[in-house]
Amino acid sequence: RSSVRVLCGSNWSLVLQGQWMLEVYAPWCPACQQMEATWESFAKDSEQLGVTVGKVDITQEPGLSGRFFVTTLPTIYHANDGVFRRYRGSRTLEDLQGYILERKWEAVEPVAGWKSPSSIMMHGMAGLFHFSGWIRQIHNYLTGTLGVHVWVSYAIFILATLLIGLLLGL
Repeated sequence: RSSVRVLCGSNWSLVLQGQWMLEVYAPWCPACQQMEATWESFAKDSEQLGVTVGKVDITQEPGLSGRFFVTTLPTIYHANDGVFRRYRGSRTLEDLQGYILERKWEAVEPVAGWKSPSSIMMHGMAGLFHFSGWIRQIHNYLTGTLGVHVWVSYAIFILATLLIGLLLGL
């Protein structure tokens, strides 16, 4: 049984309380796969370290990848009572433990307020990622289930975009 807390769109705000180390990963990512055993070992020691260890699968939670503004995988964040810092150290168990035990995170500049996962800006970014996932589902339904040609699906989205723009312009 894993000691790593799995975070999703509905419970991600747990990271805003207490001390956390959070890995944002994708199952298909080779670097993420290499780090999996180390992250599990780190999580087993988490109680003694006074930190909660979590992870977010961006293939299952694309909105959170927008909220955390993930551009590389895996991305690791340290959070202490809602103040986020990006971990850029070595991915070894010893270095992860040292980061917490020696409080090295205090020397790292926090993520800027507007880029913080709890900010209004990143809430909007998460919404855009959810919206793009919803559009992808509609496209897959049109092309896969209904058998509509791909270009017809694109034409439908182009027309919908134009019509929405016209309505908002009025």
